[in-house]
Amino acid sequence: MDNVYDVMIIGGGPAGLTAGIYSSRARLKTLLVEKALCGGQVLITDKIENFPGFPDGVKGPELADWMLKQARQFGIEIKTAEAKEIALKDQGKDVFNVVLDNGDKVRALSIIIATGARWNTLGIPGENEFRGKGVSYCATCDGPLFRGKDVVVIGGGNTALEDALFLTRFANKVTVVHRKDKLRATKILQERAYNNKKIEFHLNSVASKIVGDKVVREVMIHDVKTDKENALKCSGVFVLIGITPNSDIAKDILKLDEKGHIVSNGEMRTSIEGIFACGDVRKKALRQVVTAAGDGAAAAFSAEHYIDRIKGTEYPR
Repeated sequence: MDNVYDVMIIGGGPAGLTAGIYSSRARLKTLLVEKALCGGQVLITDKIENFPGFPDGVKGPELADWMLKQARQFGIEIKTAEAKEIALKDQGKDVFNVVLDNGDKVRALSIIIATGARWNTLGIPGENEFRGKGVSYCATCDGPLFRGKDVVVIGGGNTALEDALFLTRFANKVTVVHRKDKLRATKILQERAYNNKKIEFHLNSVASKIVGDKVVREVMIHDVKTDKENALKCSGVFVLIGITPNSDIAKDILKLDEKGHIVSNGEMRTSIEGIFACGDVRKKALRQVVTAAGDGAAAAFSAEHYIDRIKGTEYPR
């Protein structure tokens, strides 16, 4: 079985790289496949302040580069390609076949899916330009960077209001912008938000443009009823309109939740034995770099025990 990998990791963000560190360090023959640059969303994160070991924070691209170097020093193989399809094991066989976008096939005893998720975007002028320079998709990640400043939250669901309330710990003022005349969040969250003196609301409104120089300075708000526009001065714009998991490769074979996240247990095991999921692609409560790394470690550990079992080398308990 020289041409069969012990572990194939699909996705090279913090979850996938951590899984790669653990599996290759365990002397498992490991291949990581990433369609773009390794690092995932941390590559567009200017500063991470809540990852342990960095009291002054760390730039996202630097952290990704260190993770990649650490995985490589243990002998992981990394291939730039997109995994398109997972063919399940034939009856009585232990090998998965994964088809890549170039037509190549990879054979592996176990698979770790770490394809992440993507934040839903507004698609308005200035959004991409100021991403990481005032435009954020994660209040928990970036809220402390806006102490004493005015920020805008786009969205009206539970996440938007939960994060708006969280931001009041740091910001001077939080303005919630929502396109409908009523919010979608649960009543108790609405009550808390409306009763918070730091939070203001612009309903029946959409963000039409984000403006700034080196950083965000204001966001243009369009009133859908009056057709008028006005500028909201702010230092930050938090786009909180949901996330979409990158789970297409799993949708026909694994159990997913109603939003498309892969369902897995605390050991990162999915509905199919030998396939594990970690990071933002799986159903979970908290999506942070540190939890992605923890997921990756757990997935690799579970994969190692699974491989030992099918090889007959599992340590007796």
